[in-house]
Amino acid sequence: MQGVLTGFMVIAVVVGVGYVIGRRRYLGDDGRHVLTRLAFHVATPCLLFTTLAGADLSVLLSERLLITAISTVAAAALFMAVGLLNRWGAGHLTIGALCASYVNAGNLGIPIAVYVLGDASLVAPVLLFQQIVVTPLALTALDLTRPGEPEPLLRRLTTPLRNPMAVGSLTGVTVAATGWTIPQPALEPLTLIGNMSVPAVLLAFGISLRGSGLPVRGDNRPAIVLSAVIKTTAQPLIAWSLGATVFHLHGPSLLAVVVIAALPAAQNLYTYASHYRVAEQLARESILLSTLFSVPVLITIAALLG
Repeated sequence: MQGVLTGFMVIAVVVGVGYVIGRRRYLGDDGRHVLTRLAFHVATPCLLFTTLAGADLSVLLSERLLITAISTVAAAALFMAVGLLNRWGAGHLTIGALCASYVNAGNLGIPIAVYVLGDASLVAPVLLFQQIVVTPLALTALDLTRPGEPEPLLRRLTTPLRNPMAVGSLTGVTVAATGWTIPQPALEPLTLIGNMSVPAVLLAFGISLRGSGLPVRGDNRPAIVLSAVIKTTAQPLIAWSLGATVFHLHGPSLLAVVVIAALPAAQNLYTYASHYRVAEQLARESILLSTLFSVPVLITIAALLG
């Protein structure tokens, strides 16, 4: 339980600093967009590359990853089904589906894995799955649904190869698959730049809260509430049912998959929404709401299955 509280405290402090920066305008009127572009184009691709270049790709074959993949797809599909019935736009569908299924496995998942589950490597499968599969697919969808003239077919097919997030992930996986060890002098600058990713995302998120008013207001209220409820309730229930009844997991193994599924939506989803200028309110408030909801949910899961 200490890990849950520690993880949320760290995030809250950094987001709070971002809020103060926004209120005092230390970075000017364009500070949030500068941090977002820094994270999207530079810092996060470096972080993805350095993380995946040294990863053990054998975790992709684990039962935990299969449960994570199924619960992620099911949660995203549930949001999209409701969204299609309500005729929400493609951008809102994509961002909302991400907020309903994409877990905060990095800056929140790692401390919770250490303090609650006792093993930081337990978040590796979901990190790899999200970085290798979910992120490239989602960003490609956002690229292809941008307003404007339709792009040529060849340009559409090569969209993932021009996205910095996808390039960082795929290059890192290639290095890990070949077994090549990057020389330390070449790796250290990339690691240093990558370390800016999470702080930049959290600070930009905090800045965005300035003047945003009370959450869950306006026309996006149904989508915001739906994505947050699916993320913190439906997804862990799906993971629990799969783990307990289909894969016959129990004890620490079952606790691990359910805790990871119950993590709130990741802050970098707001970076994606801000970069593409689509569904920014939906991303910001869904992340905030799912983070608040997940505190009692994670504590309850730790108490029942721990």
